[in-house]
Amino acid sequence: MSEPFAYRDGELYAEGVAVAEIAAAVGTPFYLYSAAAFVGQYRRFAAAFAPAPRAPTDPLGRAGTPKAERPLICYAVKANSNLAVLRLFAGLGAGADVVSEGELRRALAAGVPPQRIVFSGVGKTPAELEAALAADIHQINVESVPELSRLSALAAARNRTAPVAIRVNPDIDAGTHAKIATGKKENKFGIALDRAVEVYRLAAALPGIAAKGLAVHIGSQLVELEPFRRAFGRIAELVVELRARGFPVERVDLGGGIGIRYHSEPEFDLDRYARLVRDLFAPLDVALAFEPGRFLAGPAGLLVARIVTVKEEAQRRFVIVDAAMNDLIRPALYDAWHEVLPIRRPAREAAPAPADLVGPVCESGDTFAFDRELPPLSEGDLIAFAAAGAYGAVMSSTYNSRLLVPEILVSGERFAVIRKRPSYESLLSLDSVPDWLGEPVAAGERGIA
Repeated sequence: MSEPFAYRDGELYAEGVAVAEIAAAVGTPFYLYSAAAFVGQYRRFAAAFAPAPRAPTDPLGRAGTPKAERPLICYAVKANSNLAVLRLFAGLGAGADVVSEGELRRALAAGVPPQRIVFSGVGKTPAELEAALAADIHQINVESVPELSRLSALAAARNRTAPVAIRVNPDIDAGTHAKIATGKKENKFGIALDRAVEVYRLAAALPGIAAKGLAVHIGSQLVELEPFRRAFGRIAELVVELRARGFPVERVDLGGGIGIRYHSEPEFDLDRYARLVRDLFAPLDVALAFEPGRFLAGPAGLLVARIVTVKEEAQRRFVIVDAAMNDLIRPALYDAWHEVLPIRRPAREAAPAPADLVGPVCESGDTFAFDRELPPLSEGDLIAFAAAGAYGAVMSSTYNSRLLVPEILVSGERFAVIRKRPSYESLLSLDSVPDWLGEPVAAGERGIA
């Protein structure tokens, strides 16, 4: 568990605020984020790639490194797109990796400079490409020849030049869950390695296109270094080959994918990762970019829920909470594990027992944990799902006409609601009934007593 979330006198705190205090103020369920955890993860990543300071160059003895020598760290907005979270990262110097016009608009609204925004994604629409051109962003990561041709036509028609990186699919098994692997040849992402030179040549020749470099991303939640070593090695070789053919390659976007600890995963060795990147790309003198998302946001969040009832059956114990798969879909979608933290620490003598931790949605898949060893829990108790800062709120829905849950940001001893819980009226207002359906029929007229 991240240090910003810790027990004090038997109560779980987020930084300087008791989680139970927040629950009393906003109700449950809710997402809870620690600003200190976001900042700590970002600074940890940035420090791994910080160049050694140069010798002092002024009378005051100050040493520094030009920003141009530092990599561009583009936070992957898809991990957690709340405007307050984006503003926090922007304030630290982060850019943004976006995959839709909506995420582009969010990044800009949060104050991310356009020159620090990268637009990725396999299915960019003409409208989205036009939005990227209008915003004058740092780079568009192109993933197919049709997309490249479409972008060329749009840019040339507007007398613009689009800076482009060709996303390469290196056909590397990342060793992660099949639904979040993106670097194998059967995945929909990127251009096959054996076609990369051909497509780069096309990009260099098309009007309205400035071929700047390459991009790669092989998957999410990677906890071993070897898949990165193989993928990055192939990209480095491709840089050399392209330059040998006379094509300039100024930039390489190495994507994201670094995993975090949910359960028993090994701690990712960030320093070894940084050394690998330096060894491969420092001799090539390319500007590097990264797209971390889960690594920056995941450990910084909890989903807090209240127990509705404990249902004892002959063969199983069901602990039913007021959060559901529509609030946190990762366990249902990926069989993902999230540590379960009682908000009040159990007594040492309290013996855990197996239980199924489930939500109220009418799906058997609405289960957070099967046969999990849980402490004694009673109706009204509060629990938290750990490592829920990434791919939690952003993947939530209103299935079963359940309201989206609020998001709360803690900083020191203060907290703020950064996404409020909507009302049922606002949920219903999204729908409209056509006039030709007429007025509702009264119950008595339907023969209902």
